[in-house]
Amino acid sequence: MNFWQSIALGILQGISEFIPISSSGHLVVARTIMGIGEIPLLYDVILHIATLIVVVVFFRERIRKMLTAVFRWLRRKNTAEDTDDLRLSVLVIIATVITVVIGLTIRQLDLYLYPRIVAGAFLFTAVLLVASHFVGGTVDYSTIGTKHALIVGAMQGVSVIPGVSRSGSTIFASLASGISREKAGEFSFLLSVPAILGALVLELRHFGDLGAVVSPASLVFGFLASLVFGFLSLSLLVRLIRGGKLWLFSLYLFPLGIWGLVSF
Repeated sequence: MNFWQSIALGILQGISEFIPISSSGHLVVARTIMGIGEIPLLYDVILHIATLIVVVVFFRERIRKMLTAVFRWLRRKNTAEDTDDLRLSVLVIIATVITVVIGLTIRQLDLYLYPRIVAGAFLFTAVLLVASHFVGGTVDYSTIGTKHALIVGAMQGVSVIPGVSRSGSTIFASLASGISREKAGEFSFLLSVPAILGALVLELRHFGDLGAVVSPASLVFGFLASLVFGFLSLSLLVRLIRGGKLWLFSLYLFPLGIWGLVSF
């Protein structure tokens, strides 16, 4: 992989991580088109770390409240004001456990090696985005419960399949379980924090293999490209979620999925 290819993949990751079109699926297709050979999964995870930083900065106030509430609880000094943030912290843990169980099972299949499966997953994501226009509820952090965590966590596990958008599928699952549009996007991205950190830990053992195919400069600039474009795309997505307009991206994914099935 050369310098410019790494930057192109970083830009693609930054845009597609938040815009619900599947970053992993687009990275598979892009590498196929550019003729890039097999790259350790750690490369994708490092690009995800850039977009994780975006999430932490974007939702820093909510994350700060959650961590503060947990810290006070550990010191037995929590207050009534911490109730919602403590509940949310527990639900993120529950959802993450479900994600790990399902995600690790699917990952054993190495589906990213099969572009036709990715194409089919694009179509699945498109259907979810259309369906997201017709679901939604009034549940916020004062009434969210274990049911919501299980449903969204399971869908996040399924999104390990390349072509299934993590953001699109978990936002749909949040809305379908009754969570309000105001909170669905935030809850989805809060769940991404432990998921991406866990993936990084699992793939760190391949760091030596990564250095053999990607130069340090290419990796750094790919990371920075992902970071910058991630900020731009997340800002756009938050507005689209509240306006119930995620279905617009299905207009892109349907023809892309059909093209992939025919071409690969």
